[in-house]
Amino acid sequence: MRVSLSGAWTVANARDAEAAIGAVEVKGARNLVTLDLSAVSDIDTAGAWLVHRERAHAEFAGRRVELVGASERMAFLLDEIERHIPEPMTREREPYLVVRALIEIGRTMTVVWRDAIAILSILGVFGLRLATIITHFRRLRGTSVLANFDRTCRGAVPIVMLMAFLIGLIIAQQGGFYLQQFGADLFVVDLAGVLILREIGVLLAAILVAGRSGSAFTAEIGSMRMREEVDALNVIGLDPVEVLVVPRLMALILALPILTFLSDIAAIAGAMIVTWAYIGITPDLFFQRLDQAVSPTEFFVGLAKAPFMALIIGLVACNEGLKVGGSAESLGRHTTIAVVKSIFLVIVVDGLFAIFFASVGI
Repeated sequence: MRVSLSGAWTVANARDAEAAIGAVEVKGARNLVTLDLSAVSDIDTAGAWLVHRERAHAEFAGRRVELVGASERMAFLLDEIERHIPEPMTREREPYLVVRALIEIGRTMTVVWRDAIAILSILGVFGLRLATIITHFRRLRGTSVLANFDRTCRGAVPIVMLMAFLIGLIIAQQGGFYLQQFGADLFVVDLAGVLILREIGVLLAAILVAGRSGSAFTAEIGSMRMREEVDALNVIGLDPVEVLVVPRLMALILALPILTFLSDIAAIAGAMIVTWAYIGITPDLFFQRLDQAVSPTEFFVGLAKAPFMALIIGLVACNEGLKVGGSAESLGRHTTIAVVKSIFLVIVVDGLFAIFFASVGI
């Protein structure tokens, strides 16, 4: 079979050209189909695609196809069409549910390992810079530390004390409600005092700081990454960890014990008000019983956890900020991840401290 093409095979005549070449039945040929392009006056990508499609139909039907009369330009265009034919889309078979679960576990463990290495790296730089500050006090960026301390501590006092006050109210009310049934009203002071001073005060302050200051640290450093300010620090010879991370960590380590102390005061005040109004325990009796039931050790146990929790929150927040890419979506994702990781690790560390203090008898 010999098929002769003529005229302008361009996008302007694409509909007529497609109808004409679609009318050709290549299945009628025995073994050879010859496409004669000598009478084609003009051709573009649309026309070359039609020629290629007809050639493919003939080859798929088991015929041999031969192109004759093609100019150099036509041959080049047809060769380019041949090289840029998209591969057929094949849907990969999804693995079984168990295999997918194992793959996700492996990916998660890889991410956890990389995050642990990055956090340890930042912690090492932080320790090195602290040692340098001790020997060379002028290296301390006092203005940056004080500015971050002001935002982290003074700015968080209202929300921390309000939340602690409400939690103290709830603990005392629920404890008094159930202890009244056993005639042990006075023991609500023991319950509230030990729980607030040992666990709730520091844990509540740490969670609020993680959601407030931790997210702010991630957003600040992440926005600097987006504007390439971190790269600019490297260019001018400054260490981004020393300039951006160390002052924030120092401010957070100083701020969280203070916020824990204020959280304890607010929660105890809330518990006192509820026991006075709900159970009838007067403030003087409340504090007398609190002095008998709670030793200073309980207060210092809670306060001792604060610097470690602050260090974890700062490390996680700054590490996620340094991982931000160049998009707003990346900034939002890493800010969310920083808050979730910080709260999770704070609770884990609190549990480890509880096990440690129980094992040593404190």
